[in-house]
Amino acid sequence: MITSRVTGRPAPLAVRAAALFDGVTGTLRPDPLVMVDGATITAVDSGAAPPPYARVVELPGATLLPGLIDTHLHLALDAGADPVAALAARDGDDDAVVAAMTGAARTALRAGITTVRDLGDLRHLSLRLRGRDDLPTIVAAGPPVTTPAGHCHFLGGGVEPSPDAVRAAVADRAARGADVVKVMASGGRLTPGTRQEVSQFPPDVLRAAVDEAHRLGLPVVAHAHGTAAIRESLDAGVDGLEHVTFWSADGVDEPGELLGRIARSGVAVGITVGNVPVPGAAPSAAVRARTPGIVANFRGLHAAGARMLVGTDAGIENTKPHDVLPFAVALAADVLLGPAGALRAVTSVAATACGLGSRKGRVAAGFDADLVAVDGDPLADPAALRTVRWVLARGREVAVG
Repeated sequence: MITSRVTGRPAPLAVRAAALFDGVTGTLRPDPLVMVDGATITAVDSGAAPPPYARVVELPGATLLPGLIDTHLHLALDAGADPVAALAARDGDDDAVVAAMTGAARTALRAGITTVRDLGDLRHLSLRLRGRDDLPTIVAAGPPVTTPAGHCHFLGGGVEPSPDAVRAAVADRAARGADVVKVMASGGRLTPGTRQEVSQFPPDVLRAAVDEAHRLGLPVVAHAHGTAAIRESLDAGVDGLEHVTFWSADGVDEPGELLGRIARSGVAVGITVGNVPVPGAAPSAAVRARTPGIVANFRGLHAAGARMLVGTDAGIENTKPHDVLPFAVALAADVLLGPAGALRAVTSVAATACGLGSRKGRVAAGFDADLVAVDGDPLADPAALRTVRWVLARGREVAVG
């Protein structure tokens, strides 16, 4: 029974729902009562009556979950028909870019995505948005470290591929207050002239970037499609690998011993999936042809015990708006992780990968009051995440209508 009381401040919230997914266990807890005081969860009980001094939020028929975490999106890209061109049109007007990024962040928040990891912005503009009460918690990388004409160079992170240059780039991000360093270890399909299977940095340069980041207390996440870039990133000691498709010039590589190496390293593997239906939109022929091989390798990683995250790359195309994460969870649940595993991948597992595991990703006393209520049972049907009824972000209710 919850009996504690805090006086001399606004009344605490008592949130009641039909069921609770706590971010860790694989079952739903019935008839939960979650107490929130300010920005913090103070108690979690089942079947308890709310205390008389609390403001009660009743959510009959709904399931409560921790606020969702998208571990890979881009607030500066607008999820339109040509996000790179749209960003170029705003370049030179930072206020316009920030306004668009604010709108993207609010879109995510209304969908119950209370924390986002922005793995590539323009000129560190995501740093302006951190700490705002009306936006999700933002983990910011700033512009990704890339080569002068490399993948996403248009975000302003191009540097010469030398140890001194990448060390200086990493130090600059640390000085500005970035939370994580993003390195483009391979090319990517968003940038003409780069190739996904080709490494962008020599191994010693990649290692220099990681060493400098770790010296300064920052984790490193590597964009790595090609097998060589994946291996080189792992050798360099990165903390996270994004995409990990084992993309080759004519298909998908057989990764062999790399699957076990990745799993044993504990590196967080971010699969970037999820698309909303858009009339006329379809994956490219190259992606369609490689999808079975990519999925098979993801399953191999999962079977080997790799730590898997579910991110979206939201913003990069019109099928990836900034609230696409529920579609990604449903896909990951169906083809790879199962419903409980997919939900953990966007709550407790994601929080740990973002350096926030002690305060986010769980519904438990002492954790941030980030909550989302959805209609239905997301363990039986992950599509229930698309029916958001109520959102709380750091103790503040969010208008979702």
